Formats: sequence, C-alpha cells, structure tokens
Amino acid sequence: MAEDPYERFGAVPSFTVTSEDVADGHPIAVQFRASGGNTSPQLSWSGFPASTKSFAVTIHDPDAPTGSGFWHWAVYNIPPSTTSLERGAGSGGPLPQGAVQLKNELRQVGFTGAEPPEGTGVHRYYVVVHAVDVDHLDLDPESTPAVLGFNLHFHTLARAVMVPTASYGDDV
Repeated sequence: MAEDPYERFGAVPSFTVTSEDVADGHPIAVQFRASGGNTSPQLSWSGFPASTKSFAVTIHDPDAPTGSGFWHWAVYNIPPSTTSLERGAGSGGPLPQGAVQLKNELRQVGFTGAEPPEGTGVHRYYVVVHAVDVDHLDLDPESTPAVLGFNLHFHTLARAVMVPTASYGDDV
C-alpha cells in the first residue's frame, strides 16, 4: 500500500474531522458506495485555526490502479462559519453559499462513491478537510481536483484527515 499522500508536502497542524456515516480505518457502508446509493457522507470538523478563512473538502483514493489515484469529491470556498456538511451534500444536497464543487474523475460535478475494482485489494479513501488561509480560491470551475490540490498545497493552514476503506465486494 502506498504511503500517506500528504506526507511528502510537509507537516501542517491537524484538527478533527468526524462523521456519522464513515469512520477512520473502517469499511464504507454500501449507501456511500457507487453501487449502493452514491450518497456523500455527513462530515463535521472542529479544532481548526482561528485564522481559517475558508475550507475545502476532498476525498481521494490513492490506491486506485491509475498511477495518480482517483478523486471522488472536491469542494472548496466553504465559508469559515461552516463546520459540517450534511449527508448527501455532494450528491445534490445543499452546500453552503459560495461553495464550489469540481468534477470528479468520472467528470461529474459532485461526489461519487467508492467502488474498487476486483483484484485491487483494500483501498483507502482520504477524507480531508483543509483549513485555508484565503476566503476565496479563484479557480476555473472546470479545474480538476488535482488543480485544487495544487492550490491547497500553498494555502493550507491545517488539515483534518479520516481514512475509511473499501474492497471489491464489501457489503457492509
């Protein structure tokens, strides 16, 4: 299994992300998988720096057999007063005013659930909340999640990380 994809960027302070729907190190339930509902999980965060001006949320599978991983969700320009996203926010549900979702690897705006291909083992899904030092990242709305990640590299004050898992055929 590959290393933590954020290790190579240097340490930043951490804060806490929790969920009613997914848990660090535990399999993702069918409802939040592509084959079982494709619903984005509820997320809450706390303990971020007081100087945070906005947030971004990304979900990335570095274990996808692509050479570059697979981006499942990328949303940014979340106001600093927002400390949670409700279940389904990335699946057509409400997002905070000003928040922008990018197209995922399937070229769909919003969230797509986990669905590892057969024979590829256990995949890790990095659910990351980034505390950002600017209130607005001025990205082309057609940018990829990787472009967002590039910009976040230079604007992240702190990071909250949770890593649920999935394997082919899980029926949790």
